[in-house]
Amino acid sequence: MRAYFAQLLTFSATPKQLPLIFPVLIALFAGAIFSFALAPYYYWWIALLSPALLYATLSKRSARQAFVIGWAYGIGLWFVGAFWLYTSIHVYGDTSAFLSVVMIAIMASVMGLFTAVQTWLYRRFFPETPLTFAPLWIFFEWAKTWVFTGFPWLFAGYAFTERFLDGYAPLFGIFGVSFVVIVLACALVEIVHKRIFWLIPTALLLLGAWGAGQLSFVEPKNSKPLSVSLIQGNIPQDLKWLTEYQTKTLMIYANLSQSEWGRDLMVWPESSIPLFQSDIQPFLQAMDEQAQKTGTAWVTGIPYWDLKESEQVGQPMYYNSIMASGSEASGLYKKQRLVPFGEYIPLSGMLSWVLPGVQNDISLSGFSRGAKEQKPLMIHQHPLGSAICYEVAYPNLTRRNASQSDFLVTVSNDAWFTGTAGPWQHLQMVQMRAKENGRWFIRATNTGITAFIDQHGHIVKQAPQDQAAVLRGELPAMQGLTPYTRFSDWPILGFSLLLLILGWIYRPRTIDVSFKSRR
Repeated sequence: MRAYFAQLLTFSATPKQLPLIFPVLIALFAGAIFSFALAPYYYWWIALLSPALLYATLSKRSARQAFVIGWAYGIGLWFVGAFWLYTSIHVYGDTSAFLSVVMIAIMASVMGLFTAVQTWLYRRFFPETPLTFAPLWIFFEWAKTWVFTGFPWLFAGYAFTERFLDGYAPLFGIFGVSFVVIVLACALVEIVHKRIFWLIPTALLLLGAWGAGQLSFVEPKNSKPLSVSLIQGNIPQDLKWLTEYQTKTLMIYANLSQSEWGRDLMVWPESSIPLFQSDIQPFLQAMDEQAQKTGTAWVTGIPYWDLKESEQVGQPMYYNSIMASGSEASGLYKKQRLVPFGEYIPLSGMLSWVLPGVQNDISLSGFSRGAKEQKPLMIHQHPLGSAICYEVAYPNLTRRNASQSDFLVTVSNDAWFTGTAGPWQHLQMVQMRAKENGRWFIRATNTGITAFIDQHGHIVKQAPQDQAAVLRGELPAMQGLTPYTRFSDWPILGFSLLLLILGWIYRPRTIDVSFKSRR
């Protein structure tokens, strides 16, 4: 192993191929450490080191070997980076510790195939250069937003939220930031390889990040900021949906809200009302009357049973939704993206024997997808774009909502992942969405992290985790659109495609395209 590390660092012109086990183990390690670049650890340099190690281990390897190396990297990446799923599966899913770990390992093996296919394509069809490795990386990050409904997590660019490279976010979005990160990571390998030319693109990318950070595409509207109160009830997940606890849940939120009537806007988090709107009309009417009387707009997460639609289709249509009512407030938003494991369990009927604890939880079964095109909520004559829970992990979805809104709200219930890195990674994504679109984001959660985030992606205020709290702040309306909001991911995807086409056309004809391992 020591000899292989020495080889990686010296990069002889014709390196002797060591047994495949060495690059596989290094790739597994590189993937496993990646998540420490993200919140709540913030070791951003690991986001450069991790892909750099993967890039180096692929040197001179066959396509088949690259598949194995990439798969090892992906397994390490997802097993460690998404291990916060253990809490929801074991603690709240009532699954044994052993079986919970096995399920996460299976998930990591499946998700790891993204990197395996990526590295196979890289060595099968393209020359060894950052200008083909980085575009492929971006296409596979993008694929994670839609393949099998999507699990858009652990992107390289998130490590630079609120850091130097985030200046690219309003221009090209998270994939633009990731592209720069991967090029810089690979360039480090090339520079150590004594290919000094890569100092030039490295300097240009860093200079471009500084220049991009000086640009401004949005500005505050000529209107008074709204006074806002975000209510964090801190309801334990194992009690939240129990029939005998529902009234207590409502009383906790109502009591926390008593001092906040009279504010312009008050927000309760996702499913803070643990009953369908059709079952709780007297309570909703009383809240609406209080909001009307005090001049407050009230926004809350609530399970919504669309009775009219249910009659039309002949089956119950349930939605995870956000409802606005009260003074100068209206609208209903139905969640569009239902994320596996974070919100529902795929094939839950078939998995009932391994996840007995989720079968009676409405938050994990039976929800329908909301329509793609929905109007924003209206709050005191301002359009308010909405996102529920992990919808903020989908860049283009948030972009569409932001394009017709003055500010954004996301409600969530991260009690599923209490005590893990999950809620912090989730918050980091909200910060990136705010930066991409130049809009303030308010985030109301059940157990944390409740926060106010400005148009630059900076956290202005946040409530403590795992305790009942009220977070007060001011919410300015913004106007103008960033290039990313206007053009979506197409510029960076188009540029990446162009690089891949050029790389394929001008690839060395001696490139290894065989399936056979080298000896």
